[in-house]
Amino acid sequence: MSFTKFDLNRHVYRLLMAEPFWAALSRQIDKVACSSVPTAGVRISPAGRYEMVYNPEFMEQTIKECAKVNDDPFRWVVGILKHEFHHLILGHVSTRKPVGGMTMRHNIAMDLAINSHIPDELPPNCCLPGRGEFADLPSGLTYEAYLSLLPEEMDEGGEGGEGGEGGEGGEGGEGQGSGKGHGQIDDHSGWSGEEGGEGGSQAIADHRLKDALKKAHNEANAKGWGSVSAGMRERINDILTTRIDWRKVLRSFVRASIKANRRSTVRRINKRFPYIHAGKRSERVAKLAISIDQSGSVGNGLLAAFFAELQNLAGLVEITIVPFDTRVDPDLVFVWKKGEKRHMERVMCGGTCFNAPTEYVNEHSFDGHIILTDMEAPKPVASKCQRMWMTNSAGMASSFDTSERIIEVTG
Repeated sequence: MSFTKFDLNRHVYRLLMAEPFWAALSRQIDKVACSSVPTAGVRISPAGRYEMVYNPEFMEQTIKECAKVNDDPFRWVVGILKHEFHHLILGHVSTRKPVGGMTMRHNIAMDLAINSHIPDELPPNCCLPGRGEFADLPSGLTYEAYLSLLPEEMDEGGEGGEGGEGGEGGEGGEGQGSGKGHGQIDDHSGWSGEEGGEGGSQAIADHRLKDALKKAHNEANAKGWGSVSAGMRERINDILTTRIDWRKVLRSFVRASIKANRRSTVRRINKRFPYIHAGKRSERVAKLAISIDQSGSVGNGLLAAFFAELQNLAGLVEITIVPFDTRVDPDLVFVWKKGEKRHMERVMCGGTCFNAPTEYVNEHSFDGHIILTDMEAPKPVASKCQRMWMTNSAGMASSFDTSERIIEVTG
């Protein structure tokens, strides 16, 4: 078999045939032949795009070596393509790039984390947990976990990791990112430079990458995920899922309750329109009801995380804690006073009925109502004040149809 000229497009086409996800993602990544890099790598272009650079001679040699031991001589090249795309998905070029710059240990740790997902698709001398130099390392860990397990002595003998001039691929050579030390097969030299890239190019590239991931995700759902590992699918879903900071939402709800406690009064001069419009008078604090589901299906972790945040908010509003199951016991209701230290505890047990806390709050004067629950009960009667629900991931999936806000509380 003759390999006179390496054509990367030929191997990208192979991805299109068998790997819908990688094929769709590949279409969004520019590919540049570059003799200045010793192997292959990914980087951010000045135009704010992620691109893959590769040395054609290295790719040709890889095909020749693969043909000696494998019926599919292009298998390792396809594996290298996937390896580079994993770097992008896992944020190694952007959000998880070391602040102090790349070192040999960082390079290897990242490669170990990636190669755990594609162990049989790469040259046998690559960085792989459970084999060769890394035989004692378990498979399936994160980059940070591998970094903590690798000996610091790996970084001795020069800085490495940059492989030459940052952002241009550099000359590589022996050492970090050259693809020639400790079984590394790619070049990380294009990851140097200032955080964010010149002119904010990294932020632009990250936005484009997320859009590319969405398209690839949709295509994989329609045509199949191919060889994408279960762990990587979970990671991709996490990236594409919009995460809401529940603590910020909680604080925002509290501030909105305080604003709701303001009223007009002619006795106060309006600062913007004096003697034209009435001024505003604000009470000292607003009153907020927090109803806490006492059923056993509400986990201690959910309660502990929520109580810890309430500790910070008790000074902003008057918080009334309303424990409930199928009823509300007025003797167990208490006001959380400013400066008080409170810890999570269960004071009731039983089923769940959302009408009970709603009716209690409706009968008293409150500016806002938050219900912490797992949502395992029917939709309640209407609330007279603004109401918000806070729950866990299971509650988000089983929640009833409502226009009120439902927020997931995470650890």
